[in-house]
Amino acid sequence: MVSKSIRWTTRDLDAMPDDGGWKRYEIIDGELFVTRAPHIRHQGAAGKLHVRLETWSELTGAGSAFQAPGVIFTPTDAVIPDVVWISRDRLANGIDEAGHLIVAPELMVEVLSPGELNEQRDKEVKLKLYSLHGVQEYWIVNWQLRSLEVYRRHDAQLQLVATLLPEDTLTSPLLPEFSLSVAQVFL
Repeated sequence: MVSKSIRWTTRDLDAMPDDGGWKRYEIIDGELFVTRAPHIRHQGAAGKLHVRLETWSELTGAGSAFQAPGVIFTPTDAVIPDVVWISRDRLANGIDEAGHLIVAPELMVEVLSPGELNEQRDKEVKLKLYSLHGVQEYWIVNWQLRSLEVYRRHDAQLQLVATLLPEDTLTSPLLPEFSLSVAQVFL
């Protein structure tokens, strides 16, 4: 006898109880992932990146940065990345009535939470998902090791192009004239 596995959808998420933000519900390829509120250092790194990206966005008018937005790629692929940056053009028609992004932001940022499963989800599962849906750049931040991995789209895939340490400077062809000392992410 073969049993069918449950495939979760965004409709199922709408029925989840509101717990005041203590849990994060994500669906990847129909599989439900539930995580707890992250470590304060995790939130600090995400917050610093969000502020710097939003400040750059306000100066350039090129787009907007958001912290922990809902991103719905398909009914069975809905995630809550730590930070995203999306261009004005994509944002203009990329929001549903509930305020979720329904288009791929150009930049997705995930800050690693401790644990092998969390790391595997961000470094493998989400990397594939973001590649599949056209994300141009993906940053994976490790607050424990004080490092930042930069993946960029090449040949229709996100590929690792650099691992930055506190003494390095983060720049991106996606964000002209954006520059940030990696050390500042971990203050």
